Amino acid sequence: MNEPAKNGIFLERASYRRRRLQDAARLVPVLGAILWTIPLLWPEQGDAGADSARAVTYTFGVWVFLIIITAIISHYLRSDEALGGPTGTD
Repeated sequence: MNEPAKNGIFLERASYRRRRLQDAARLVPVLGAILWTIPLLWPEQGDAGADSARAVTYTFGVWVFLIIITAIISHYLRSDEALGGPTGTD
């Protein structure tokens, strides 16, 4: 019988973390698109002015949230580069 290899695939913690952060950075626009379509699903109620004000407030809230998430991811990616981490070339 063949025994499984004892030396499995090993990824360094820093490169694994960097790749996951890069994946998260790639998913932020997709998350933004999904979150921005949510007001389209809200049922219309009586006062159209209140509904549109709520949708605009929600839209700008999502926008600020995406900026903050992107800044955090960018900070961690830049700090990893400054520490001499992997360059991300494949």
